[in-house]
Amino acid sequence: MNINMENYYSTRKNVFERIQDASTATKLLMSLLMACFTGIMAQIIIPLPWTPVPITAQTFAVLCSGLFLGKKYGCLSQILYVVLGIAFIPWFGGMTGGLEVFLGSTGGFLIGFIIASYFIGLITEKYAHARSFTKMALVIGIANFALIYIPGLAGLALFLGFQGTSVGIIDLLMMGLIPFIAGDIVKILAAASVSKVFLPKD
Repeated sequence: MNINMENYYSTRKNVFERIQDASTATKLLMSLLMACFTGIMAQIIIPLPWTPVPITAQTFAVLCSGLFLGKKYGCLSQILYVVLGIAFIPWFGGMTGGLEVFLGSTGGFLIGFIIASYFIGLITEKYAHARSFTKMALVIGIANFALIYIPGLAGLALFLGFQGTSVGIIDLLMMGLIPFIAGDIVKILAAASVSKVFLPKD
């Protein structure tokens, strides 16, 4: 059993180091693949009747991008996701794309994805001890509820304002945050589990 665990730890560390030491071309390819994964997960959606912001699974991919690719290339994967989605790939939620989506109700969340992936990647790279389940759940929770939701709610408020709809803070939270808390907690715990299982702690 000890031998098996030692092999597991050794393999985990070797894989992580190979990703970190990969060539620039390989890292660019991995960033593109992570962008594609984000686009696929964005198609898992649950629309809510009282808000233009649906529940999606793409946040899980965003959180994992920083874990596996680090701050630079994890962030790049989300930039690629946003830029290519605006340009010509309809892989935002519900197979949508284009500048109108970025300028719509969810545009602020897309910006938050880029910020969150960078933050998670920064902590993952700099602090190996933070890759434990508990610490990474805290880091990912901050990224999710602060770095994604602050620009997301700001963008939603601006969108509604341009539509001529004035909402108070409680209504805004009901539309853009509160219905998503339970699902986000599940995604945070899942991403923290990924960190615990796949990332070395030294």
